[in-house]
Amino acid sequence: MTPALDERNRIRAAMDRILGGTPEHSNGALTIVALAAEAQVPRNALTQRHTDLKNEFYDKVRARGQTPDTERRLRRQIRQLKELRAADAEEIAQHKADIDALVGALHQATVENLTLRQQLEQRAAIVHALPPQPRLPIVHAERDLPGR
Repeated sequence: MTPALDERNRIRAAMDRILGGTPEHSNGALTIVALAAEAQVPRNALTQRHTDLKNEFYDKVRARGQTPDTERRLRRQIRQLKELRAADAEEIAQHKADIDALVGALHQATVENLTLRQQLEQRAAIVHALPPQPRLPIVHAERDLPGR
């Protein structure tokens, strides 16, 4: 038997075992990686030399109403990415609202600051001296409290 024919026979036998639920050399997943492991051939034997067998395997999987594991994994990733995208969009919308509020607060503070500066410039510089305040004695807690 030629190596290619032997590979093809091993791949077909591996397909039957995986689809029959009795894998011997792989985890039985519905993937090309598992099929190659089950057939004990390199993965590129299916992706480069025997693409017809790879397509046949996926056709058989779909014909049984099953979804190949790679497709399920990709669908799960797509769902997760859509959820992340929605969460990011929500967060971006919140940031935009926060920015608008902060810009408004900054504008208001700038206007108030300008108004106060103008009022300060318009006043005459009047300094009022306050009368001196009597000095209160310093009380030390341990020493000077009555009853001690």
